[in-house]
Amino acid sequence: MVYIKPFDVEEWMNDHETQCRYNIAETCCDSLSLADLASLSTDATPNSNANPLAGMLHKRLDYGAIRGSTALRSAIATLYSPPLHPDNILITPGAIAANLLVFYALVGPGDHVIVLHPTYQQLHAVPASLGAEVSLWPLRRTTSAAGGAWTANVRDLAALIKRNTRMIVVNTPNNPTGAVLPASVIRRVLELARERGIVVLGDEVYSPIFHTPDVVVPSILSLAGALPPASPTATSASASALQPGGASARMEEVNVIVTGSLSKAYALAGIRIGWIASRTPNLLSRTASARDYTTISVSQLDDAVAAFALSPAVRPSLLARNVTLAATNARILDAFIGRCSRWISYVKPLAGTTAFVQVRNSAGEPVDDVAFCETVLRDVGVLVVPGGRCFGVAEGEFRGYVRVGFACDRKVLEEGLAAVAAWIEKGGVDAL
Repeated sequence: MVYIKPFDVEEWMNDHETQCRYNIAETCCDSLSLADLASLSTDATPNSNANPLAGMLHKRLDYGAIRGSTALRSAIATLYSPPLHPDNILITPGAIAANLLVFYALVGPGDHVIVLHPTYQQLHAVPASLGAEVSLWPLRRTTSAAGGAWTANVRDLAALIKRNTRMIVVNTPNNPTGAVLPASVIRRVLELARERGIVVLGDEVYSPIFHTPDVVVPSILSLAGALPPASPTATSASASALQPGGASARMEEVNVIVTGSLSKAYALAGIRIGWIASRTPNLLSRTASARDYTTISVSQLDDAVAAFALSPAVRPSLLARNVTLAATNARILDAFIGRCSRWISYVKPLAGTTAFVQVRNSAGEPVDDVAFCETVLRDVGVLVVPGGRCFGVAEGEFRGYVRVGFACDRKVLEEGLAAVAAWIEKGGVDAL
């Protein structure tokens, strides 16, 4: 029987999110209703219908298009540069299912997987459950007068690569830190992967919420398409990760597969739509074969809403709404950090919807993050996520860290943070 570790962050949310007054643990942009979504349409065509489900009222609710409707896959294909063919897109019930299918199809016993860390637990726990050896490529926190950064050193990654390394997993924009891997770092990752015949999986569920000026990084899939050609020696020497058992195959391009969803960046978690995208046919066909065992198709209703959201008449205004929300709320979070700087520090998130903040007592010692989260929930009704429990792997790792989801309703964030600040100033931290 496959053993899968308890999914700490999801269990934390399941146990507590209905008990709070202020949920600033959630990582989706403030969720929309269908009416909200329809109001964002800029389609001025006469007789146009801004109802996302208008075309579904008289449609038979059979399985629909097995891999996702052409309309939805075509819309997703345009998110990448150059645009993909719709056949390069596979629709899934959320990105969590997309990631699971990629691991299930491409990773097994005897393989080695390298995962950027910290990250969503699924990205290292699932390959480990499938019998793969997992190594963590660390994001390291640096400090400076400007506030510091979370950075990943490509030399650290290169040192982790083994003969049996099958996959490198990168989550950018990153959950929980809000860090973004620069394009220069991603290109080097892609070059290393191409040289060694390693698949790169990019979890991009928080893209394109780039709320920091001058910080915009294209999709890993787009950057891979713009890489200069590999040398003939490197190409012929590569051992492809596409075939079971590491059998060799000719590699003319780096093998990249990315996942995304409508949940985080598009504020539509309730429709459960995600996707897998790749320019490598063998990667996509293998994940599609695995998908046959888990998902016949996604809901036609969800598919229709997703296609509407990603249409040219809606997507620009939808993203503008969410990026503006994230930018505004990031400033509110920063003001809270400034108010409580005696006890709390962080690296400003560059993108996405999450921040990783560290809480210390007056003696400068990191607090017990679980006790902190349980106590602020009990005392002031604010829900946040304990970083050590939900993102740490080694004993004591990320002690005192708390993940804050700041792209929620602005009033919820303001009032929740104000309640925490008042609790801290009354001695709450030092009483833990």
